[in-house]
Amino acid sequence: MRLFLFDDDTARGWAPFARTRPAGEILFGALSLRARIERVAGLHAEGYLGPSELEGFDEAGAPPVLRAGATGSDSTTNEGTRLVLCSRYVPPIEPGKPLPVPQDAPAGGVQLFAKGVGVGWLLPGGTPVPLSGQDARPVAPPVGGTLELPGDVLQSPWDLVAQNGGQLRVDLPALFGGSRRAGAEALPWTGVHPIGEHGLTWEEGVQVDPAVVLDTREGPVHLGAGVVVRPFTHLRGPAWIGNGTTLLGGTIEAVSAGPGCKLRGEISESVILGHTNKAHDGYLGHSLVGHWVNLGAFTTNSDLKNNYGQVRVATENGEVDSGLLKVGVFLGDHAKTGIGSRLGAGTSVGAGSNLFGAGMAPKWVPPFTWWDGTSVEPYRLDAFLATAEKATARRGVSLTDGQRALFGRLWSAARGSR
Repeated sequence: MRLFLFDDDTARGWAPFARTRPAGEILFGALSLRARIERVAGLHAEGYLGPSELEGFDEAGAPPVLRAGATGSDSTTNEGTRLVLCSRYVPPIEPGKPLPVPQDAPAGGVQLFAKGVGVGWLLPGGTPVPLSGQDARPVAPPVGGTLELPGDVLQSPWDLVAQNGGQLRVDLPALFGGSRRAGAEALPWTGVHPIGEHGLTWEEGVQVDPAVVLDTREGPVHLGAGVVVRPFTHLRGPAWIGNGTTLLGGTIEAVSAGPGCKLRGEISESVILGHTNKAHDGYLGHSLVGHWVNLGAFTTNSDLKNNYGQVRVATENGEVDSGLLKVGVFLGDHAKTGIGSRLGAGTSVGAGSNLFGAGMAPKWVPPFTWWDGTSVEPYRLDAFLATAEKATARRGVSLTDGQRALFGRLWSAARGSR
């Protein structure tokens, strides 16, 4: 059996992230959505089926985005039995319980559902992968039957954030075990204060300095390989801290973060993707932060309205009622803020934008925006790419030609021929 993933129309609306990465490459709980599907299916995803605007997406460990032309009638994607699943499908991780799909697809294939929502197909060899139009968005093919799968389907980025803590409480015992490290004498570090009854687990090369509190009263905590926790950090579970991340102090609670992040200050109920820097004080709450984001000192977001009403989230097509009391901000890949930046609840900042003005930032910031507090100007593509190259090089990562082309298409779509 072969595994392919796709983003449906709902996932393609997950601004500001959907323009620079497939939805499967967003972190949820202790795994990316793609890695979760791979683990439960017992298969490595060979690629994402479109859309064409993401051609060139290139990130370590992630499968490529296949061109629309690569999925035609004579394509190798039509060979063998194929499991084609939506990126926002969240199967449960239960040891010893793989995804309950047959190994051989019947003639005509099987359409797959979860919670009554269509999440993909099981297709026999020779049946073309279902595609629609230039954007390579799958549509329902003729099928030989239906099958209901266990699990859930995420509807929006803010639902992903709201459900992340609960997902961590399920993921961490299933992935890393639930054994309790009772008392400081059971820890390999001196001067560290563990409290709570849930699991505290760690991998090789973790360094925890004295005067750190590891608090598992509300949920488990896992520290990935090479994590460093500096003094005066209060880390409260549930929390997954990815490989190579450094916690520099402050109260950090109910988060998924990493790999390779640098975090400090008050951080609550948030999902922070790889190589993001929030190395100074300031509040980040109920937010989803993309890759390679840099938040200047004292950058702070709101996540609660003064009238305690439901937060409306800015999207490409206008504001949407989240139905939630607490919603923070959504920061696209390579977004940056200057010192003292302020972001309102429900703010969305497009990829490659640079905010450094005084006052409250606009609630909807298109990709590649240069905001100085008084005016909104296009951020030059050449200047953005030069900065992105410097930022990634600091972590030993190069900006690939495919990524440059992807950012170029996004810039043109957002800013026109200028």
